[in-house]
Amino acid sequence: MGAYDAETGRLAAEARAELVREIDADGAFAEDPVWRQAFAAVPRHVFVPYYYVGVRGGYERRWGQSPDRAARERWVRGAYADAPLATRLRDGELLSSSSQPSLMARMLVALRVEDGHRVLEVGAGTGYNAALLAHRLGDDDLVTTVDLEPEITESARTHLAAAGHHPAVVTGDGARGVPERAPFDRIIATCALPTVPRAWLTQCRPGACVLVPLATGLLALTVRDAGHAEGRFLSTPAYFVPLRGEGRAEAGPVSLSGLPARAREQESFHFLLGLAGAALSPVDAYALWERTGMPDRERYGVTIAPGTTGAGHARAWLDDPEGPNTWPLP
Repeated sequence: MGAYDAETGRLAAEARAELVREIDADGAFAEDPVWRQAFAAVPRHVFVPYYYVGVRGGYERRWGQSPDRAARERWVRGAYADAPLATRLRDGELLSSSSQPSLMARMLVALRVEDGHRVLEVGAGTGYNAALLAHRLGDDDLVTTVDLEPEITESARTHLAAAGHHPAVVTGDGARGVPERAPFDRIIATCALPTVPRAWLTQCRPGACVLVPLATGLLALTVRDAGHAEGRFLSTPAYFVPLRGEGRAEAGPVSLSGLPARAREQESFHFLLGLAGAALSPVDAYALWERTGMPDRERYGVTIAPGTTGAGHARAWLDDPEGPNTWPLP
């Protein structure tokens, strides 16, 4: 599992066990304890041979092959912190990261993976999430992970092999899915999208679950068929690097001037703004938010159905998919 010395291995084992205890104590594994075994077995440090920590004026690089023992210890302990780790930067822009482990656990539990499921992960990142899925399923061939950047997929493939896993690692636009590996029972995205790509639904079996970060929330959809899917948001906040490629989110600045301070400061209002996009002005979004009791994420949902042109359309809603508070997604 990588060219690390015995001391690093010992520290990693201790830190990994502590991370699992921390996630467990938070209740993330409660609904599907099998994931506790996966997090206890898969070595996160193998997937982050280096990462960047924010410091005043930029980033500090930590890496496992530092000649300084204290620096190596900081690296390995940081690798098992319950925190996201920046792993790839370009001109100051974050391209890839290893997500916060407790959030990963909650997402994997919410995905409701069962033995024999074929799973597509959109956003390969370091390969760590794909390794957790492969360990859970006990069959690497059931897991496919895709990313747009060849450098990312190559390093993910290398990390996975070092940890003893060989799922399908595909270089391509995640918004298009991976049709040659379909059909899938589960699709999980580890990057933020402005909407749900229709291609994913066509690559799902009926009854499949799609879990996607949308507007700082996590949307769990159940797929009825290639044209229909519906589901609600989880209560968990989620902030991810945007998808690169056709489906990349291009969020423009939103002026909140003139709105009450309590709205500007409330995360639930900012979630509604992100989900509404251009469909609701900030003033209209505020009126809806106040009128409906400042709703949290789990009161919102999304329905995808065929459109009049056959292209299909998605709409977001509050409380009831057939209720009065609905608006189109991109």
